Amino acid sequence: MLPRLSKREREVIRAWVTTETKSAAAKTLFLAEGTLSTHLARVRQKYEIAGRPARTKSALLARALQDGIVELEEL
Repeated sequence: MLPRLSKREREVIRAWVTTETKSAAAKTLFLAEGTLSTHLARVRQKYEIAGRPARTKSALLARALQDGIVELEEL
């Protein structure tokens, strides 16, 4: 089951998994790092509800690849 992610949540996932740090991802999206963390927490909660936990960055990357949010070539 796919979680219902907003456009912004998808952007946050892409930025997070394609950068080294939360700080870099936040700068890419013009967000405070705390705001980025809040978005990520919501994304993880939605994946948990969908029965597909993504508790770590690597697990979230796997979900992003599986769901077509990011392509392998972008990494």
